[in-house]
Amino acid sequence: MPQLRVGSAITTAQSLLVAAGVKPEHALTTARCIVASDRWGIGSHGLMRLPFYLSRLQAGGINPHADLKLVTDLPSLVVFDGADGLGHWQLQHAAEVAAQRALINGIAAVGVGRSNHCGALGIYVWPMINRGLVGIAFSTGPAVMPPWGGDKPLLSTSPIAAGIPTNPPTVVDLATSAVARGKIQAKAQAGVELEPGWAFTKDGAPTLDAKAALAGMLAPLGGAKGYAIAVLVESLTGMLIGPALSKNIPDMFAAEQDALPQEISHFVIAIDASKLSVDGVNTRTEDFAAEVSKAGGRLPGAHRVNPEKLVDSDEITITDQVSTQLAAWSTKLGL
Repeated sequence: MPQLRVGSAITTAQSLLVAAGVKPEHALTTARCIVASDRWGIGSHGLMRLPFYLSRLQAGGINPHADLKLVTDLPSLVVFDGADGLGHWQLQHAAEVAAQRALINGIAAVGVGRSNHCGALGIYVWPMINRGLVGIAFSTGPAVMPPWGGDKPLLSTSPIAAGIPTNPPTVVDLATSAVARGKIQAKAQAGVELEPGWAFTKDGAPTLDAKAALAGMLAPLGGAKGYAIAVLVESLTGMLIGPALSKNIPDMFAAEQDALPQEISHFVIAIDASKLSVDGVNTRTEDFAAEVSKAGGRLPGAHRVNPEKLVDSDEITITDQVSTQLAAWSTKLGL
C-alpha cells in the first residue's frame, strides 16, 4: 500500500480542497485534521473520506465559502451557525474558542450547527489538552442505529471524545455504535467481511456483509447502555443545537445525496482542570498515570500524536484505492 509523508499529504489535501473552492486557511485546517486521522492509524476517518467531501463540495452539499455565523455569545456559552461548511475547521475553531473562554471563566461550551462531518472526534479535544484543560466533544451524523428494541434507524454512531491533561494525555474517542461507520465503509471498499455483532441489514437481520451494513443499521455498543449514551449525544447535538435530527441527515456515502446539506451539529466543552480540585494543587493525575503503567496498562489514546504538532517527515499509509481516487480528483480539478 502507498506511503505518504505527512507534510506531502497535508499539501495534497489542502490543494484539492482549495481547487474545490474552499478558502485556503479553512482548507489547511481541514487537511491537517484529515491527515492527523491517518497518522493516528484511523484511515476510516482520514484521506479515505476526502473524495466524498470533494464530491459533496462539487454537488453543493457542502458550502465551500462558508463562514461561521455567531448565534449566541455569552461568557461561557457560544453557538455558531456553520452555514453548511466543512466540519473539520469549524469544530477546530469551536474548540479553540471554548479553550480561550474556559481559561477566563473556568468552563465554556461551544456549539456548531448546520455543519458537516468532522472526521475523528478525538482531534478536537487537543486544543483543550494543550492548554491544560479537560475537553469533551460530541457530534452527530446520519441515522444508522435503531433505538433499543426497535427496527428503524434513528440515531447516528453518536461519537464521544474526551481529553484529560495527564502525562501522556488521556484521549477517549469512541462511537456509541459497536463500530464507527467509516470502518464499515473501509471494509466495503476492501471487500472484507465484518466482525459478528457489528451490523444489521435494512430488514434487521445480522450481517457480515459490509455493503449490506451500509444500507442497513449498526448495532449499539454494549446493547441498551450504548443506546442510552447515543440518546444523550443526540440530545446535546441534533435536538438542542440542530437544525437536523440524525434521521434527517443525508448520508455522505450515498452519491445521490451529495447535493443535500447534512446540517450536522457538534458540541464541545472545555473545563479548567486546575480549578476542579477540592484540596488545591495535587499529583493525582500523575499518580493515576503511574499506577496504570505499573499495572501493565496504558492510558486511552496515549500513543496518539498531538495533532497540533504533526511532523512533516512522518509517514502514513493509505490504500491503493484511496491513492487512485486522489489521483483522479487531482486530474479532475486540474492539479
